[in-house]
Amino acid sequence: MSAYVFTHATVLDGTERMEPQPNMTVVVDGGRIVRVGPASTTVGPMGAREIDLAGAYLAPGLVNLHVHLCGSGKPTSAGAAGDLIDKVVGNPLGRWYLRRTLKAHAQQQLASGATTVRSVGDPGFADVDVRDAIDAGKYPGPRLVTSGVGVTVPGGHGAGLFAHVASTPEEARDIVRTCFARKCDLVKLFVTGGVFDAEVEGEPGVLRMAPEIAQAACDEARKLGLRTAAHIESAEGVRVGLEAGVDTIEHGAALDDELVALFKRNGAGRASSLTCTISPALPFVELDPEKTHSTEVQKVNGRIVYEGIVQAAKQALAAGIPVGIGTDSSCPYITQYDMWREVVYFERIVGASRQLALHTATLGNARILGLGDETGSIEVGKAADLIVLDEPTTYLDIRACHETMELVRRLNKEAEKTIVMVIHDLDLALRYSDRLLVMERGRATAAGTVADVLGTGAIERAFGVSIRPHAAPEGTAYTLFPA
Repeated sequence: MSAYVFTHATVLDGTERMEPQPNMTVVVDGGRIVRVGPASTTVGPMGAREIDLAGAYLAPGLVNLHVHLCGSGKPTSAGAAGDLIDKVVGNPLGRWYLRRTLKAHAQQQLASGATTVRSVGDPGFADVDVRDAIDAGKYPGPRLVTSGVGVTVPGGHGAGLFAHVASTPEEARDIVRTCFARKCDLVKLFVTGGVFDAEVEGEPGVLRMAPEIAQAACDEARKLGLRTAAHIESAEGVRVGLEAGVDTIEHGAALDDELVALFKRNGAGRASSLTCTISPALPFVELDPEKTHSTEVQKVNGRIVYEGIVQAAKQALAAGIPVGIGTDSSCPYITQYDMWREVVYFERIVGASRQLALHTATLGNARILGLGDETGSIEVGKAADLIVLDEPTTYLDIRACHETMELVRRLNKEAEKTIVMVIHDLDLALRYSDRLLVMERGRATAAGTVADVLGTGAIERAFGVSIRPHAAPEGTAYTLFPA
């Protein structure tokens, strides 16, 4: 591997403080970070390729803690998705196509800045095959942490999609042993139901997996040295998962004192973490059921899940429980590019500081995966999982993005300056502008106040999005979805 010298960069190092460090140099040799220091005194080896990053930010690659690589985010019903997966996994051509799809989606994750991705359920162990191909250098991709297929129960969440069914504890152990034999990195359990399989309002997270089956799966995984993650969307499910010794609770629900204590010392005598996933729940809250291919019952249950996820994340942070974030890519309207949006939601909706949100998406998530010594921060000795952020007024740097716009606002108010800005970041345009002019194919299609322009639908037509305003402590915020 070649040596590289990234000089004059503003470094966001991934640590808890996440303070921008201007005019820094980072030296990479053999795929590892070998020097970090001021640009004036830090040099690289002879013959190294120098890349001047003046005006740009250099940050650790994002770590997406919860994805399914099999889907694009295009809304579809669970039944239709299951039928398609059966057809794909059941024949050699279908399996080839599945691996090809997962490869493309993994590369989309990488293109969005996610250099490490944890797959928590994909059909036919295709994620393991893609991981091995990336590791062998057959094609580029992110570092993949894979679960292969998960463990569920008859009629349980994930059955017929990306989980094998266990009716008894021994069958659960057999599935875990199969995952181990296929060289999976972790085991995924589907302990409760979800929005799509709830039958009545108020039970999106009804317990599906008997405690003895969860216990057997976790015991076998620990015996084989595999970590565990569990889909859980109710307090009862959280208790069952933690008592079984699950390492990470995916999604979650509102916590009481007993559950907080179990997070800190679970049934296996270890600490567990929580994975916050706001993106997949939000469409059920904000969009009409026909757009999400859901029913009114599912919409109601979607709000319950959304509120539980947000509340659990807030409580866990307050209690000092490790919290990670992931997108649940493949869910309706959640693409493989949406990790930055999840970072923003963690700040705006959960209430994390901007520094904590970006730290969580990098080093925090890496530590939850047990990879904190390998990636997640810009430190000597770590893998050079780096991304360059060259537009400070985009989601690529949350803190600088808003600080820049606040500066623009102050110039407008205090210096009485009229400011004209060309910007493609719709969220920033909507949040900070007094008036908008929408251009499409060289023509002005709408002009006026933010409310007036939104009322015309011109932005949605021009950009192919659906926009939903909602109240936030700082004023009106806007959630954007693909149209």
